[in-house]
Amino acid sequence: MKKNLLNNLLLTALLSAGMASADTPVVPASPDADLASKVTHEIRMYPRYTIWDNINFRVQSGNVDLTGEVSQPYKKSEIGRIVAGIPGVKTVTNDLEVLPLSRMDDQLRVQVARAIFHDSVLSRYAMQPVPPIHIIVDNGHVTLEGVVSTEMEKEIAGIRASGAGLSFGQVVNNLRVENPSKTKHS
Repeated sequence: MKKNLLNNLLLTALLSAGMASADTPVVPASPDADLASKVTHEIRMYPRYTIWDNINFRVQSGNVDLTGEVSQPYKKSEIGRIVAGIPGVKTVTNDLEVLPLSRMDDQLRVQVARAIFHDSVLSRYAMQPVPPIHIIVDNGHVTLEGVVSTEMEKEIAGIRASGAGLSFGQVVNNLRVENPSKTKHS
């Protein structure tokens, strides 16, 4: 009885230490993955995060690097402060770019958003609190960021954005496709 108890305690200790055999894999929770989840949550819950902003980040050993673009100067500082306040964050490097404040850019943002979200294929995205298609306008140059479900939706969004007018040059379509179609190769 004592021998079984000792064997069970030893096995438990080995499993806890991550030294068990390959038959019993133990995957410890990554502190950076947990922290990334918290950062994602805080950014999504930030009440001023809109389709005019594109916030990306990287977590490495508790250090958070913020990148992307925001449409107002106060957003950069507020987001940096919010992320710095998350338990477990050691440092924050805030490389968010503040987009130029421009009436022409604001007008273009609205025109592109209307063109995209009034399309019957893409209109379902407009019903979300923060639609997954982000429209970044920098001195008349339009970039689409975010994620859509299919390649067709990505193409339609690019076409609608290009047809909205006032853009200086071609629309850059950086939308990612959540469910890329699988093509068969012979």
